[in-house]
Amino acid sequence: MIERDRLAANLERVRRRIAQAAERAGRDPATVKIVAVTKGVPRATVQLAYDLGLRAFGENRVQEALQKFGTDPLPSDTELHLIGYLQTNKVRHVVKLFSMIQSVDRLSLVEELERRAEGQGRRIPVLVQVNLAREPQKHGCDPLEAAEVVRALLEAPHLELRGLITVAPLTSCESEIRRVFAALRTLRDQLEDYFSYSLPELSMGMTNDFEIAVEEGATMVRIGRALFGA
Repeated sequence: MIERDRLAANLERVRRRIAQAAERAGRDPATVKIVAVTKGVPRATVQLAYDLGLRAFGENRVQEALQKFGTDPLPSDTELHLIGYLQTNKVRHVVKLFSMIQSVDRLSLVEELERRAEGQGRRIPVLVQVNLAREPQKHGCDPLEAAEVVRALLEAPHLELRGLITVAPLTSCESEIRRVFAALRTLRDQLEDYFSYSLPELSMGMTNDFEIAVEEGATMVRIGRALFGA
């Protein structure tokens, strides 16, 4: 378990880097939310992060999130985001536990989420995950299919579409990473124009590339290793 002082120093470093990237892009750092990725992080460490001021947390695996927060829930002023692939048979758990689902990528998932959210009497914020790099090992809809998923979400009364999410290729080539993030922003703008609907959130950027993401318009960055260590 990471020590409080070390976590505090890591958080301050991440915030400073976000602020510097935002300044380079002429943006207000306050428009960028840190989603602390707590995959593999003990519940006690999550509490430390909360005590240090973090309020948004991201989990990749439904089962781990249930074990961690099912009987020891986060405080009421926090958000729990699902940022990993969502199997349809896990939706019944997800609509009870998570504040936002960042990994909506197919019509069958939209249908099941709508059905389960209606049953819970909830309206759940969601993001559409787009595989802009078209990497076969990654989840997310093809960019050409994004409009179809967006349309289905806009017709789902218990789902609130807030924006898009992508994962950049794991590469040291900054220009390739930047191209993917810029392409998500462009796709968002095109979808907003086509549907006449605001999509304010762009979730992009992780420990290796979040500064580039902020420069390209990210409103959420998903940070794990830079906060909690390997």
